[in-house]
Amino acid sequence: MHTPPALKPALDALAQAMDSRFDRLLAVPEDPRRRLYEAMRHATMDGGKRMRPLLTVAACDLFRVEKDRSLRVALAIECVHCYSLVHDDMPCMDDDDVRRGKPTVHKAFDEATAVLAGDALQTLAFEILADEATHDDPNIRIQLIQELAKAAGPAGMVGGQAMDLAAETTTFDLPTTTRLQQLKTGALLAFCIEAGAIMGKATPEQRTRLRGYAHDLGLAFQIADDLLDVEGSSARTGKAVAKDMAAGKATFVSLLGVERARQQADFLIDQAINHLASFGAEADLLRAIARFAIERDH
Repeated sequence: MHTPPALKPALDALAQAMDSRFDRLLAVPEDPRRRLYEAMRHATMDGGKRMRPLLTVAACDLFRVEKDRSLRVALAIECVHCYSLVHDDMPCMDDDDVRRGKPTVHKAFDEATAVLAGDALQTLAFEILADEATHDDPNIRIQLIQELAKAAGPAGMVGGQAMDLAAETTTFDLPTTTRLQQLKTGALLAFCIEAGAIMGKATPEQRTRLRGYAHDLGLAFQIADDLLDVEGSSARTGKAVAKDMAAGKATFVSLLGVERARQQADFLIDQAINHLASFGAEADLLRAIARFAIERDH
């Protein structure tokens, strides 16, 4: 299935907004840092689903956050996501040659430049959030920085990647595999929603509902990825497929089977959408994103 009509305008507009901002932010200097900036541009521009930025903007829209501010937060999150992909693709980690339909950064450039490009993107994310252009309230900016650090660090994405490396030599059961994916994939997705709540100064009840949505969406999103790894094609996904199976890693599909995994993903998405029941039409984009998360073919 291609991008649904309800999402296509939002995704197209967001892709253009993100690329134009990265183009300005990563203007290539005429000095010895040129190769570094070119590698950062290669990692961030012209590709990807932009799922995390879209979630961030959609969550901010619930609270009528100014668009330029929500896009700044989305840009910071995408910096962290792209840095993680650059490092994950390297030979010492997942050893992938293709990402988003083009050579991975260490292939297009070299391993040392890829390490530096990832490092630079990670630090750039926090520079963006710390800038008062993101929000004039320093307490909001501190909350954003603190929560992104948690989501991206050892109690979040990096911790999940460490578990993923351990999965190559250890057989994980379903609860451990679920925990791995909640950290590796779910933590950053959850921060996208949390960021909207922080920017919009959401009530405790609203935050609880949005966290429920994010939790269920994150797991469903990963199940969909596992299904694509088994059933998808590299031409559509823009990356190698069947790698987890070849490495002998436990996945939701290997533990549940294709049909049960798909049923679980459907259940999680229905549950995620139910968490948004107290919101009106302003949450329609979040509802559409949830459905797209398991219907996508890339």
